[in-house]
Amino acid sequence: MQGFKDFDPAKDMRDLPDKFISINTGTAGLGEESVRAFAAHNPLHIYLTSRDVAAVNALISDTRAKYPTASLSFIKMELSSLHAVKERFAEGFRYDRLDILMNKASIIAKTAVLSTNGHEIQFATNYLGHAMLTKQLLPVLLMTAKYPHSDVRIISNTSAGYYFHRAIKGGIPFAELDARSTMSGTVLGAWIRHDQSTLATILLSTELARRHLELTSVVVHPVLAKIPTKTDMAGLSRIFVNVTSQFSGEKWLEPHQGVLNQLWCAAGAEKGTLKNEGYYTPL
Repeated sequence: MQGFKDFDPAKDMRDLPDKFISINTGTAGLGEESVRAFAAHNPLHIYLTSRDVAAVNALISDTRAKYPTASLSFIKMELSSLHAVKERFAEGFRYDRLDILMNKASIIAKTAVLSTNGHEIQFATNYLGHAMLTKQLLPVLLMTAKYPHSDVRIISNTSAGYYFHRAIKGGIPFAELDARSTMSGTVLGAWIRHDQSTLATILLSTELARRHLELTSVVVHPVLAKIPTKTDMAGLSRIFVNVTSQFSGEKWLEPHQGVLNQLWCAAGAEKGTLKNEGYYTPL
């Protein structure tokens, strides 16, 4: 659904005095907006995961200046490395409760290269890293769901680009998800590889909802938010974004607008209102 509804995080998000939140990643754009919005509602603790130490430390300092009682901690994490995700999780996660998991980090339309584990870099960063982190956190999420009046939510970012899977036999050609793929030789190969990861994210979210009814797992499409991964595009990628947005009718949104559906799903919507397995477009 494109357009705006009367949702103001400052007024309409409930207070979060008993909530533990993990935001992956929270250094710029939508992540930064999420951190500040959550901090304004007094959660017990916010985890931030990212590979950018300086940016996270600056964000934490800025957030604490505005919200002195905010409790935040940083776990340095390279999402494209499954080994790093497991190691950093074990080192940095110190509580036995987690109420809201925000899987937000993504890269878009990158050159065909392999991750340190030998996976196509966009698939590794946008899907596999989040899947590994969610797997590590799942026991804590399920434990939290047993508490009285619990409301555990997993919010994962995807993209309308997943529609392009219809042009690919089988949806996701797993045998081709590496830098030697024939996809790397096509004009839109970088976008096809990106769209594989967004489809995989939707499938993961749906499967989590199916297997664990005590959790709420949804995906959100942040549309054309003015964030570095999109505004810094040049050449063919920028042309592709502009052309597809014209066909879809989507308009560029400021970060504080693009984050609204994520915040609504995480802490704005009542538990009975949010549809498990749902796909949410901008408010």
